[in-house]
Amino acid sequence: MQLTEAGKLLLADARKILALTGAAALSVKAAASGHAGELRIGFTSSTPLTPLFSALINVYRRQFPAVTLTLLEMSTQHQLAALQQQTLDLAFVRPQFGAEQGALEHAAASALQYLTLRTDPLVVVLPEQHPLATKPQLYVADLATQGFIMYPPQAGTSIYRQLHALCLQAGFTPETVQQAAEASTIIGLVAAGVGISVLPACFDRIQLAGVSYRQLADEQAVTRLLLAYQPASRELQKQQLIDQFVELTRKQLMS
Repeated sequence: MQLTEAGKLLLADARKILALTGAAALSVKAAASGHAGELRIGFTSSTPLTPLFSALINVYRRQFPAVTLTLLEMSTQHQLAALQQQTLDLAFVRPQFGAEQGALEHAAASALQYLTLRTDPLVVVLPEQHPLATKPQLYVADLATQGFIMYPPQAGTSIYRQLHALCLQAGFTPETVQQAAEASTIIGLVAAGVGISVLPACFDRIQLAGVSYRQLADEQAVTRLLLAYQPASRELQKQQLIDQFVELTRKQLMS
């Protein structure tokens, strides 16, 4: 029995439909088991400079190739707002200092959960020939007469408020001589002799001629990188994806 031309076309279409139906069934099964979908992940500008972040993203992509990772660079404050609005699923954030830190810890208990990833010292970014670059130990109080290159207040970075709090604690208000929205720009302006700055130590991976990084000796001159998320607050498929990412992060911390 031979098919007519019309029959051959119909058979080809039927095979395509069956193939698509099978693929759709597999996609639904993968999504239901938490192996497919999308995760929207926010991160601060310093996060990609940490070895954990690159290792974690690489391992996750290998283990869950059907999950789309949408990575969004955002400040800590903007990420926390996006988590609460459920426009982000996970966030790599740095907590704020003093009273601001207390507010974050309260939020963690009531709405968000935090997984501590690492603690970074704060470093002073100095022109290489600056007198403070050779001082044996450097404290926040030593910066009282310096002009600072800082993030704009509206940028939503935690380092802005933390640095102000540290300076006030040391008995002075920092003088801002220049604002810049990007850490790489700040470091470049330091090299140009515009002023000094204070950043998390992971930025010392940006090696620029004419710049020296010096760790602050003050006990409170540290910043923590946290993974923030809302526990058990999403529909099942999304929550499975979030839980799997958090569990993989815990494993990476122990490896």
